[in-house]
Amino acid sequence: MSAKRSLAGENALWREAAAYAARKHSAQFRRDGRTPYFAHVVRVAMTISEVFDCHDEQTLAAALLHDLIEDTTTDYEDILERFGSDVADMVAALTKNMALPEPRREKMYDQQIAAADWRVRLVKLADTYDNLIDSVNDPRGEKELPRRLDACTRAVKLAKRDRNPASRRAVATVNKLMKRFSSR
Repeated sequence: MSAKRSLAGENALWREAAAYAARKHSAQFRRDGRTPYFAHVVRVAMTISEVFDCHDEQTLAAALLHDLIEDTTTDYEDILERFGSDVADMVAALTKNMALPEPRREKMYDQQIAAADWRVRLVKLADTYDNLIDSVNDPRGEKELPRRLDACTRAVKLAKRDRNPASRRAVATVNKLMKRFSSR
C-alpha cells in the first residue's frame, strides 16, 4: 500500500468533522466581530489534543461539532447520519435547550453533562478554557469575566469525578487558568 493511500484513512472522522463545522459556521463570527466562529471549535479540539493530551477521534469530532445544534440549523439526525451515534450523543449532551428559562436551562444542561460520557465533560472543559482565554478579545471585557469563571467552575465540578488521565490534566489546567484570571 502506498504512503499516500495509507494516510488517506487516518483521522478521517475528525477531518470530516472539521470540514463540516467550517461549512456550517461559515457566516458566523465571535463576539469581537472579526474572528470566524470556526476558530473557536478548532481551538477547543486543539486544546483537547495538545493541552489535555487526548487524541480520541470521536472526542475531537465532537469538539469540532459541539455548537452546531445550538448555533446552526444542524440537528441531531444530521450529525448522527454523518458521524455516528457516539459523536451525535456527545454533541446533543453539549447542547442547551434554549427554549427554557435560563436558570432551568443551566440546571438541566449541567445534569445532562453530568450523566454523559466522560468525553463530553472533557469537551466542556476545553470549551470553557477557550472561552476564558478568549475573553481578552471580547468587547464586553471584564464585565463578562465572572460569567466565564463561573462556567469554568461548573465544568471543573462536573469533571472532578472522572478518573482518566486526560480529565485529570484538564481539571488541573482549567483550575490553574482560573487562578490566573481571578487574580486580575
